[in-house]
Amino acid sequence: MDNKTFSIISYITIIGWLVAYFGGKDNADDLLKYHLRQSLGLVIVSFLFGIATNILTMLVPIVGMILSVASIIILVLLVIGIINAANGVKKPLPIIGKMFEDKFSFIG
Repeated sequence: MDNKTFSIISYITIIGWLVAYFGGKDNADDLLKYHLRQSLGLVIVSFLFGIATNILTMLVPIVGMILSVASIIILVLLVIGIINAANGVKKPLPIIGKMFEDKFSFIG
């Protein structure tokens, strides 16, 4: 597979990220490294958002339900990331993308 394909796969769950990371790490270009950082950041944010939503649902059910509807934002960010990777552009994800452009130095 080429780096563009690995960039797209990296957005599809943590398993897709692992496949893209280990499958493309030998000949990774800037595009793949960029999208690996963005997708890992999205995975971390969605994981933390899920934990916060579950805690709030236990404490205040109405607030938890509102936040679970807001989880659609995570899905929208995922689709935007896949579109950016498919088009071959290094564009940060809205809202959270700038935070992860220079993080995760182990990626490259």
